[in-house]
Amino acid sequence: MSDKPIFLATHPRACSTAFERVFMTRRDILKCAHEPFGDSFYYGPERLSERYANDEAARESSGFSKTTYRDVVNRLEKDGSEGKRVFIKDMAYYLMPPNGKPATIAPSLRKSEDYTEEGNPTVIPLEILKKFHWTFLIRHPRRGIPSYFRCCVPPLDEVTGFKEFMPSEAGYVELRRLFDYLREQKIVGPSMAGQSNGQKQGEIPITVIDADDLLDHPEPVVKAFCEATGIPYKPEMLTWDDDENQKYVSEAFAKWNGFHNDAIHSKSLTARTQSHKTVTEETENEEWRQKYGEEAQKVIRACVDENVPHYEYLKSFALKF
Repeated sequence: MSDKPIFLATHPRACSTAFERVFMTRRDILKCAHEPFGDSFYYGPERLSERYANDEAARESSGFSKTTYRDVVNRLEKDGSEGKRVFIKDMAYYLMPPNGKPATIAPSLRKSEDYTEEGNPTVIPLEILKKFHWTFLIRHPRRGIPSYFRCCVPPLDEVTGFKEFMPSEAGYVELRRLFDYLREQKIVGPSMAGQSNGQKQGEIPITVIDADDLLDHPEPVVKAFCEATGIPYKPEMLTWDDDENQKYVSEAFAKWNGFHNDAIHSKSLTARTQSHKTVTEETENEEWRQKYGEEAQKVIRACVDENVPHYEYLKSFALKF
């Protein structure tokens, strides 16, 4: 079984922070890193995002204006040198330029000034990507994207600091491109998590979790994920109603203020009691129109429709529950 740092790659609003909380209860064996590559993606000298391109004050106040991709990699390596296995939860889109622009290896990670890697969709060299035990978490765009939109408009934007919804941050196509590249390079697969045979020695199985399965069947999902990654499962991982855990989590999630309030204030991960209602495109459009207005509804619908094929593709590899 792999003992590499676990990298949970995802997209925004996929219930990933609630899932991360499960593993933050295992501070006896795990060291959790919460969205570390966002520091270099948004704020550092190698930043790829356009969000704070004209807001130097915001970049400086973040405390990460000098953070390079090498700094993040070094920090993760340091975390791994302390005797515990590292668990990283991060957005796939933090690892590549937005809007489908071609990627080049981040300057701080290049072996030489003209170093390139053909076919690599990320700014991280392949030799570093190989160091992680990759896993994936997805959620249907009809739920993930409206939730993210809400974080980027009044009144919540005053808390998050994200003053504009950027469809390039939906994150589905980047997650798919990363997933396919890791499979192509045989960093994950070809066997699927949960398969009882066919897995070769040292092979990292394809491990894709759907957030709806996590919300409906938390214990079986967490057990299956633990089995696929080599984390010893304990039932107590699903409960964190104590002051020590709450303090630890509040500090860990502080840099993304407003995005993780539900996860911060939660006390456990239990199966939801109400399943999703059957919806139509018309009822969705009307709900978004009432909440955000006519133009916003069109933006959300276009973004959802664009990303459904990427979600459905990744869903075809998901564990079944």
